[in-house]
Amino acid sequence: MTNNNKIEIMKIANITVVGIGPGSPLDITPAALEAIKECNVIVGYRYYFQFITPFLPSGIEYIDTGMKREKARAEQAFNLAEQGKSVCVISSGDAGIYGMVPLIYEMKRKRKSSVEIKVIPGISAFQKAASLLGAPIGHDFCVISLSDLMTPWNCIEKRILAAAQADFVTAVYNPKSEERYWQLYRLKEIFLQERSEETPVGYVRQAGRKEQTVTVTTLKLFDPEQVDMFTVVIIGNSQSYISENNLITPRGYYQEEEDTEVSVGQDIMIHSFRTIEKELKHPEIALDKKWALLHAIHTTADFEMEDLLKIDDNAVSQLYEKVSNGEIKTIITDVTMAAAGIRKGALQRLGVEVKCYLHDERAVTLADGKNITRTQAGIRLAVEEHPEALFVFGNAPTALMELCSLIRKKKATPVGIIAAPVGFVHVCESKHMVKPFTNIPKLIIEGRKGGSNLAATLVNAILSFNDAVLLRPGRDV
Repeated sequence: MTNNNKIEIMKIANITVVGIGPGSPLDITPAALEAIKECNVIVGYRYYFQFITPFLPSGIEYIDTGMKREKARAEQAFNLAEQGKSVCVISSGDAGIYGMVPLIYEMKRKRKSSVEIKVIPGISAFQKAASLLGAPIGHDFCVISLSDLMTPWNCIEKRILAAAQADFVTAVYNPKSEERYWQLYRLKEIFLQERSEETPVGYVRQAGRKEQTVTVTTLKLFDPEQVDMFTVVIIGNSQSYISENNLITPRGYYQEEEDTEVSVGQDIMIHSFRTIEKELKHPEIALDKKWALLHAIHTTADFEMEDLLKIDDNAVSQLYEKVSNGEIKTIITDVTMAAAGIRKGALQRLGVEVKCYLHDERAVTLADGKNITRTQAGIRLAVEEHPEALFVFGNAPTALMELCSLIRKKKATPVGIIAAPVGFVHVCESKHMVKPFTNIPKLIIEGRKGGSNLAATLVNAILSFNDAVLLRPGRDV
């Protein structure tokens, strides 16, 4: 008789760990409700009982505990189960994600208990938050908790850095509390070192509950002070974008269609630009500066361009706007090689003409008569006919110095200047001479480096600036 009773007790000795979702009754799964209704005793943090009470029949015993008493909660569950009761341990969200499941299994092993354990998954807080933000976790993602109660901070920081470098969409649990106020600031700092400041960020407070708030912003504008312990933060990856206040991370279904629309040359250029962007020391720079910089590095394979390329604020975007609205009709180059590198398809598409006076017979005659270089003579002729053109220098410092002199004499009023002459004589001086013209948008390659290929690619960056947001260079390749 006694043995039969023991067998019966062993059969019903069980603990069911149930994820009850983030807080809304609509987010509790039918399986979770069924498991709760079939148990004798419910053990959990008292705050969570409010979410399940309306669904429970009378007669079920409740045992509630305070916050940070997970271990005591688990011990109570085992004590009750070993007495033959059917016990349900509730956990918010999914019980296996920063919930009670790991602790229950560890305690079973520690106690050498024969109690059977069953897990009922629930909708996690980051899943709920993601659904409210749009579609932020449409591609590879990770989840990181900033709580250092049981995990050393140096370990958490390594995980943050790895996630940022690996371009994971990253969900952040336990982002902030009264005592842990600085960790989220540090996470933002690390991500800004590895990601663009325009990376989309969304955060949801009290997801699924009546106090719910949803915010979409960028990494640069993200304010940790707006976050508390009831908030889930989701940081997008390099492909994520904001559309109609939704945070979206594409899976890639349309990528194949887009790729079929590009040539082999453009496809290689797109992948090259993405590689370069990942290797930049300061990827957070303004988009128009970054767009020109990516072109410069792509042309030279020289990451020193990050330090050498100096661009006036909004110069690229302003010059593109003037090209697109027809204000810029003419581009003047110092040498024919610079003119040859400017994409003909872009010029035709935008209705822009490139001129170089280097081989103009008038320039030859003028250079001989005035004892000046032919490039200087070419610039004098260009200014007479097109004083308001976009002037581009990729070879001759004397030509750039000539333009500066004509600007000072108020004979030239260029709409913009690209200063990339190369060499050893007067090169640096010519670039310094152009800097005081603060009212003229300028792109300058500092020092001795430069070249016609660099000058041309900077022009191409301006002509294609409308492709910068999607990082799709080479439309006219």
